[in-house]
Amino acid sequence: MISAVQYIPYMRVYIYGETVLSAGCTPVDAITPELLLQLEEMVPFMRNSRGVGLAAPQVGVPQRFFVMDAGDKLRKVINPEILSSGNSTSEMEEGCLSIPGVHKKVRRPKRIMVRYQNETGETVEEELKDFPARVFQHEYDHLDGVLFVDRLTPIARKMVARDLERLAGEKTE
Repeated sequence: MISAVQYIPYMRVYIYGETVLSAGCTPVDAITPELLLQLEEMVPFMRNSRGVGLAAPQVGVPQRFFVMDAGDKLRKVINPEILSSGNSTSEMEEGCLSIPGVHKKVRRPKRIMVRYQNETGETVEEELKDFPARVFQHEYDHLDGVLFVDRLTPIARKMVARDLERLAGEKTE
């Protein structure tokens, strides 16, 4: 049994169609040295992959944590919750390391109130707006097995269907 996280010494990004991306994740029950190492190594991996966020299932770990750097500050997020969201929304093009080459506009709330634990175990509550709110929501979705393409309008989804079929056919799992 894994208490908090199984450390993955070699990371790779799991691609659309691989089951770990569509399954829900289990909560982290303890902040262990393995979890801290995983979080620490996800940061340069995310940056080297030219991403602004990276969720645990994207590297094959089905647990509720992610890292993000939306330009305001680096966050290592464990067991996140979205407590509330504002009524105002915006539409912005999104992409995903797990869906390479696909970019489409997604509508999301502009402001959210969140709660999570950081890497020291401290509970953090903060309001996020604009781009940091979008990145948090995108990564949070990963923890519930939701990808940004699941949020597309039917017409937009149809436009990327061939790309998604190709990616699912190339999966390595």
